[in-house]
Amino acid sequence: MIQQANAQALSRLKSASPRLIDIQPAGKVLKDFDRHTLLHAGPPIAYSRMCEPMKEAVHAVLMYEGLADSREEAAELARSGAIRFLPCHERGVVGPMTGVTSYSMPLLVVRNETYGNLAFSTINEGAGDVIRFGACTPNTIRRLKWIEEVLAPVLRDAVQLLGGLDLSAIMSQALSMGDELHMRNIAASMVLLHRLADPLAQVCPPEQLHEIMQFLTTRNDQFFLNFAMAANKSAADAASGVEYSTLVTTIARNGVEVGIRVSGMPGRWFTAPAPLVEGLYFSGYSQEDANPDIGDSAIMEVGGFGGFAMAASPAIVRLIGIPDTDEAQAFTQLMRNITMGEHPSYTIPNQNFAGLPLGIDLMKVVETGIEPGLNTAIVSKQPGVGMIGAGLSRVPFEAFAKAIIAFDEMVQERLS
Repeated sequence: MIQQANAQALSRLKSASPRLIDIQPAGKVLKDFDRHTLLHAGPPIAYSRMCEPMKEAVHAVLMYEGLADSREEAAELARSGAIRFLPCHERGVVGPMTGVTSYSMPLLVVRNETYGNLAFSTINEGAGDVIRFGACTPNTIRRLKWIEEVLAPVLRDAVQLLGGLDLSAIMSQALSMGDELHMRNIAASMVLLHRLADPLAQVCPPEQLHEIMQFLTTRNDQFFLNFAMAANKSAADAASGVEYSTLVTTIARNGVEVGIRVSGMPGRWFTAPAPLVEGLYFSGYSQEDANPDIGDSAIMEVGGFGGFAMAASPAIVRLIGIPDTDEAQAFTQLMRNITMGEHPSYTIPNQNFAGLPLGIDLMKVVETGIEPGLNTAIVSKQPGVGMIGAGLSRVPFEAFAKAIIAFDEMVQERLS
């Protein structure tokens, strides 16, 4: 019964066809969502328990939305109980790092053409004092307004001129160009820009074109990440809700806890304390400066990318502290021990075009004791400092232990 359920859930992951169809404000496309609702990365968490970078991102966004005039006023509002905080994943959204998402923010709208479900992500802010790293400066808010008022409308017009964008084609091509699509997205970002350049030139006012192209090409190598996250979210959501399936459909971190969700138990979170990321630090920083693991970008590993695809990305290996490409190859092979199969379309050229390890299996994680590995940025625990290194994080076994106990109880109850 479980095998049949897992075959069905895995088939849904494999057959997903994510397509970018639109860019619209969150308040227009999300259900049960208003100006006093904020989304965040990871499993549920109250404002009082949030890590400092996430709190500061909340403050910036409340000011961006015009609900507060200062950081102090924003903090008071956040503490007051007047703001509803929800996980991005519970509204079909994924957000990198802090993941804070609000009513006015433009969202990438991705439709899974195979099953018709939608998934969403914000537009990547680029480098510097950005909310995903917990910045709260006047420039942070100005950039958010610029994305809303200038960049998003032009991108929307370009996408509509193209009739949408096949994201799976871009991701497949990027894998063959050395991206693993979590920590390295430069090839995917360049392929995306190649697709968008002509329509952007057609729809963009001349006085804005240089500014927009500069934003897309300068210190914004991760621009495609948000597109890829929404694509994988659309696939994972289609695989959710298969009765008796042990396929993991969500891995998400809020800087305090890591949470997973399982297809056969939709809507339920199983959490464990968020670990520190092990890796290499930029000059002047150490593990003492690091915040525990944070962000919804682990949706990439749910789809077989990121840490599971390190064999495809030799250029990322030393950045995250792995000594050589042989170890990266071995790590991808190790992840095959906890997955249900491999992807038929996303392949690794230097593993004889084997498909990405796909379909993290709750039972296999528990049986083997192998914790899924994520490659990720290391963010400072001081808000606004930003990325201070990169490395490898493991999803704690504790979350899977809680999930397998709950799954067993559910099965026993249904069969009794």
